[in-house]
Amino acid sequence: MLTIIAESLLQERMFNEIRKAGARGYTITNAEGEGLRQRRVSEILGANIRIETIVSPEVADRLLEVISTEYFERFAVIAYLSTVSVIRGEKYV
Repeated sequence: MLTIIAESLLQERMFNEIRKAGARGYTITNAEGEGLRQRRVSEILGANIRIETIVSPEVADRLLEVISTEYFERFAVIAYLSTVSVIRGEKYV
């Protein structure tokens, strides 16, 4: 599973990147926290979102490449991979 935590203003861009990379779907939730780019919990600084998508290693690699080259330097974004077991996994990857 690939998890992306990003500024909410990137929501549509991230959805487009996820679709373009070949993911079949995603889940989005609001996220709060603190990091190197300050605490992001209000509309003044902008909210954060957490996007989770269950993808194959190939799709994850494509997404991580785009995120690392296009977003890391200019936006508050973090991405990480987790190993998950999914019932009916063929539906997702």
